[in-house]
Amino acid sequence: MTSSDGHLPEGAPRHLSFPVLVADIGGTNARFAMVRDAHGPAEAITRVATDAHPGFAEAAQNGLLDHSALLPRTAVIAAAGPVTGERIPLTNANWVIEPLKLIEQLDLEQVIVLNDFEAQALALPGLEGDALEQIGPGTAQPHGAKVVLGPGTGLGVAAMVYAHGTWVPVPGEGGHVELGPVSDTDYRVWPHIERLEGRITAERILSGAGLLRLSRAVASEAGLERRFATPADVTAAADSGDEIGLRTMEVFVRALGRVAGDFALTFLARGGVFLGGGIPGRISRYLAHPAFRDAFEAKAPHGALVRSIPTYLIRHEMPALEGLAAFARTPTLFAVETSGRCWRAQASAPAS
Repeated sequence: MTSSDGHLPEGAPRHLSFPVLVADIGGTNARFAMVRDAHGPAEAITRVATDAHPGFAEAAQNGLLDHSALLPRTAVIAAAGPVTGERIPLTNANWVIEPLKLIEQLDLEQVIVLNDFEAQALALPGLEGDALEQIGPGTAQPHGAKVVLGPGTGLGVAAMVYAHGTWVPVPGEGGHVELGPVSDTDYRVWPHIERLEGRITAERILSGAGLLRLSRAVASEAGLERRFATPADVTAAADSGDEIGLRTMEVFVRALGRVAGDFALTFLARGGVFLGGGIPGRISRYLAHPAFRDAFEAKAPHGALVRSIPTYLIRHEMPALEGLAAFARTPTLFAVETSGRCWRAQASAPAS
């Protein structure tokens, strides 16, 4: 039964009312698309800057609904942050998503809110061909667990596990695990990295802001002056042969390989580790360097095991929308936990 406040306390929907608005809301960009029916692709795909709009409803209206003849009945939203109640603040943006308000504002029957990298995980079983670029050796097992890491505005991590004949997405906040020094270079650079309450987390390095933070630390350790304004400035400097840019990319790529290898072991990810987010596609030339796989595979006493696990660069432009669309078309293909994350219009019948 639907509770008096419109919240669905338990149970996953077996089907959604179409059309379905799917949305991937990150700290920098908000991406929208419409799924017309259970057989249709994601269409009318659009992207707007998150900070250019006060909230979800305004961004959806301006970015998609004003330009579409379809009126959505359901919204499936991937939010960059933990879904823990009726008000869902984004981790790296000033938006607060309030599903019951969205139902009223957009005249919806139902709203489902998932974690942003859970949506990335939902896409993994369907990615193939040009959507992926393999980095290094390894062969994926068809039903092996899969892990996705996404350095971008932050560092997202999620897994997809196959059990009882279905794919189960496992969201989390793995980007906030601690990351310590290993190599001699690390031990020289780490003391110069700005800490958060005494911690150096993976996201403190493996993100856009982290790339800038790391470049300052590398420059400080070398006793050189560099003031990059944006993450793109760091990669451009490296591309042009700048010493600090190149050193920064070396440390960054090895750190990404180490963290990716840690999660490969954590989930025994025989189905592969996938790199998404905004940064990897822009630094593919550095990921192709042996440093990434060397760091990924350096997992004694399980080096041989990790060497058998493939790593991929996701080349699909908007994989989270594809994951949300796959779930919207056929929710029963995925064991998505919607308890506490699914809301319906109060006057509607109970969810099936």
